[in-house]
Amino acid sequence: MTRSEYDQAPKQLTVRELSAGGKILVTTLTDPKAWAKTLIRRGYARRWEAEINLRHIKTTLGMHNLRCRTPAMLEKEFWVYLLAYNLIRWLMADSASHAEVLPRQLSFKHAVTLWQGWHAAGAAQRKPDVEPLLKLVAQRRVGNRPGRVEPRQVKRRPKPYGLLSIPREQARAIIRRHGHLNRKTGESFTSMAEKASNASQNSKLQVK
Repeated sequence: MTRSEYDQAPKQLTVRELSAGGKILVTTLTDPKAWAKTLIRRGYARRWEAEINLRHIKTTLGMHNLRCRTPAMLEKEFWVYLLAYNLIRWLMADSASHAEVLPRQLSFKHAVTLWQGWHAAGAAQRKPDVEPLLKLVAQRRVGNRPGRVEPRQVKRRPKPYGLLSIPREQARAIIRRHGHLNRKTGESFTSMAEKASNASQNSKLQVK
């Protein structure tokens, strides 16, 4: 939001608070006749689709790690990801239309994998009949799970290994001489290299 857009925002905002499904919801849809409690509850229940869409953009397409380093290039990279996302959604919509199902019933990850394989095979450059691709996209269906709730946690723990901060050949030499690092004491190759360097200097001083 720019400064001018922020200045155009109202000083006060009228909201409506209601209880639905054991939760307190707050909305700017203040007219209870036009927006009944059941409609708002259904809309809130569909927020899971928004979460899934954001996950597909960040995780499935890989936007969680942006590679550009300048603001201008980052903005371009961001729009490229959004373009790719919408192209895949367009492919899924076309496939769903042929299969007479809803686009939400098809797997986004499956569609991305098929498109990557189809493009790698050079089919996109030859402009063949896309009917087989549309049929393949429609084969993988996702379950209808309304009211789904998942914890924002992962089961798989990261491996307890540090980052390699010295050349690999130097790390191998340290392992051959001193053995593998003791993860319990928090040893690192950098500290081991410093110890080895200090020991070498001390030995030279003693020889002199």
